Amino acid sequence: MIIKASAALRNDYVSISALAKETKEPIYITKNGEGDLVLMSIDAFEKREQILQLRAKVLQAEQERIDGEATLGISEARKRLRERVSEI
Repeated sequence: MIIKASAALRNDYVSISALAKETKEPIYITKNGEGDLVLMSIDAFEKREQILQLRAKVLQAEQERIDGEATLGISEARKRLRERVSEI
């Protein structure tokens, strides 16, 4: 976990930005010793968003399966994927 004071962000934005891009991790910004903000690179944010969207889709599919909606076997899923690819 990377923690920086708000003064560091204000006084040395360039190195904080570089650190966020290099580590691809969130940087926690404090104000008066308390947590205030989280800063991260756009690439890291977009990747995190994609992961969250994928997880939401998986959870939705699992809930649909539990609720009794029809599912596909592996061979049928592969067949449908091949059909989609051949349409492109």
